[in-house]
Amino acid sequence: MKYILIIDDEEKLRGLLGRIVKSEGFDVIEAPDLKSGFKKLEQYDIDVLLCDVKLPDGNGVDFLQKIKASFPLTEVILLTAYGNISDGVQAMKNGAFDYIVKGDDNDKIIPLLYKAFEKVQLQKKVKQLEKRISDKYSFDTIIGKSKAIEQVIDLAKKVAKTNSTVLLTGETGTGKEVFAQAIHENSLHASKSFVALNCSTFSKEILESELFGHKQGAFTGAIKDKKGFIEEANGGSLFLDEIGEMALELQAKLLRVLETNEFIPVGDTTPKKSNFRLIAATNRDFKVESDEHRFRSDLYFRLNIFEINIPPLRERVKDIEPLVHFFVEQFSNSINKKALNIEVDFLHKLEAYHWPGNVRELKNVIERAVILANKDILTLEVLPYEIQHQSETQNKLMSAFSMNCVEKLHIQKVLNYTKGNKAETARLLEIGIATLYRKLDEYNIE
Repeated sequence: MKYILIIDDEEKLRGLLGRIVKSEGFDVIEAPDLKSGFKKLEQYDIDVLLCDVKLPDGNGVDFLQKIKASFPLTEVILLTAYGNISDGVQAMKNGAFDYIVKGDDNDKIIPLLYKAFEKVQLQKKVKQLEKRISDKYSFDTIIGKSKAIEQVIDLAKKVAKTNSTVLLTGETGTGKEVFAQAIHENSLHASKSFVALNCSTFSKEILESELFGHKQGAFTGAIKDKKGFIEEANGGSLFLDEIGEMALELQAKLLRVLETNEFIPVGDTTPKKSNFRLIAATNRDFKVESDEHRFRSDLYFRLNIFEINIPPLRERVKDIEPLVHFFVEQFSNSINKKALNIEVDFLHKLEAYHWPGNVRELKNVIERAVILANKDILTLEVLPYEIQHQSETQNKLMSAFSMNCVEKLHIQKVLNYTKGNKAETARLLEIGIATLYRKLDEYNIE
């Protein structure tokens, strides 16, 4: 439905305008004053409002502010019998789509309606896209039921509502960018840009230009000014993946930006400002990197305001089954394949595997399996050779002499000593409570 609301106290003029608008295929609703007009706005999804300026219960120019505050997607065209410049200027400031004079500009009304309606439709599509992106990257879409991943999600939710810098650590493929996007979409910056840059994919010189931007002529090939990611992220979030790969000289420049919100594009001399929320990620141990002078300790301390470690997939085996079901459905839909069942042995092999590539590797394995599946069920035959022929005994049953077995028995012994008090157990073992929960989950200790 294409709803147009006409507010005018002159019944004959309102009716005439309504008939003209209806003849163009729009659905017309009428109101004689601002009060009843506002009720119509609450009742119907009005796309465009044609509103007289002078009405019995108020002024359309002033009323415009209330409309835009309550119904921001509705476009308003103001109609006046006696136009004046000051009213027209104020109307546009208050958010009017246009301001026209009755009689003189009658031929403009229908073309204006179409233009306003097109703008409304575009705004609605943008809102729908923003909602789909927000839904896609909400914390509810992060798949997993292990205690380890639940704890990580809980930490991410808590820090998302703040402006604090976040450092995501963990092995490659654990889903650090998924968490970064979810933190942004649930933050105060969600309405602004999320800008992501992988620092490991560029040389030092190119990375500097990508981050800070450059002026025309700054170097060979710089044929025009270019905004950097720091400037693009203004008001939003900047995600720097694999930040540990950044050269030391660039680390110093980034530190200055974080401390002053100022940066200088390559080849320029004038500082620019950018206020953004930084989310960084690395698969390195920054304590070791800074001790060995491969990463600036002052930048590390600046980044390490709130660290979230995302555990590897092998430490959260309970998450494999729901991830498999999700990826199977995703890839089946993408190639128009009917829903596939999953053989029990297929799942057991996946749960026994050590997953050096983590969730990313699992996703690739499932995509391959769905493509290869000839029947309506996923069987062992569609798994890669190294997963099919792994030794389940080595992966699932621990030798009495293995370190894993020793660690499990020791944790169980301390847990028994504390009568199940996990905080005290973690203290005696000299490990964090989050680490203890991961170990309990890994070894299936209740």
